[in-house]
Amino acid sequence: MKRIVYIAAVVLAASCGTEAEFDAQGTFEATEVVVSSEATGRILNFEVEEGMAVGANQMVGAIDSVQLHLQRKQLVAQQSALLGSRPDVKKQVAALREQIAKQNEELRRVENMLKDGAATKKQKDDIKAQIKILERQLDATLSTLDKNTSTINNNSAALEAQIAALDDRISKCRIISPVGGTVLVKYAEAGELASVGKPLMKIADLNNIYLRAYFTSDQLAKVNLGDEVKVVADFGGEERYDYTGRVAWISSESEFTPKTIQTKDSRANLVYAVKIAVENDGRLKIGLAGEVVL
Repeated sequence: MKRIVYIAAVVLAASCGTEAEFDAQGTFEATEVVVSSEATGRILNFEVEEGMAVGANQMVGAIDSVQLHLQRKQLVAQQSALLGSRPDVKKQVAALREQIAKQNEELRRVENMLKDGAATKKQKDDIKAQIKILERQLDATLSTLDKNTSTINNNSAALEAQIAALDDRISKCRIISPVGGTVLVKYAEAGELASVGKPLMKIADLNNIYLRAYFTSDQLAKVNLGDEVKVVADFGGEERYDYTGRVAWISSESEFTPKTIQTKDSRANLVYAVKIAVENDGRLKIGLAGEVVL
């Protein structure tokens, strides 16, 4: 967010030898937000105009995202093909498990025959050795298949991350107002080429406006955060309106008096900036001169 103070010339309120009727002067300002493009591409539509009210999180335009959608489609197809190449562990080891099961049955049969003297111990040992070989083959096959599956899953996760990144880039092709307010300036039009960081519009909340006034150190002792003060908006001539303001911020550092500001003590070189919140009834404008009466 960018806070820009518009310092406008103010009318001198006191003639020579006459004490001013106010305690501090300043100008009205608002919190302004410059909305910039988060994507590169041609602006397809941008449905805002200067002076138009927009809501927070309102979509007001779009930037071309066709290429991003095509890239996403390609990644999704790659991921689908990759996941389809995962080995079917159960099927690939089914033959080995079946051989082991048959050898175990043969082992039990030979053991029964050995009891009756119809088989030899060597036959039994040979079957046991064959079972161990098959079990080692099964373990090796399972290890290889698990590694292959893990590699494919990791590659799929990497593609998933790329798809998520593209989704984020696609979402940034939507031009959305981050805050509610009034469009002060429109910097781009539909059909123009946008780039990341290019300003598109400036928005300010004109319902809640501030008067940035300047007080001397002597006056500052009478000002506290949250205090209610009288704010007079000067529209020129005899057109002046009174408002109730609340002290919202007091600068912790002094500065030289702006040339366009007349303090009550004309000899004061250093002053403190104070922001006074005022509820706007529709008449207050950014840069309008105002006065504060404590």
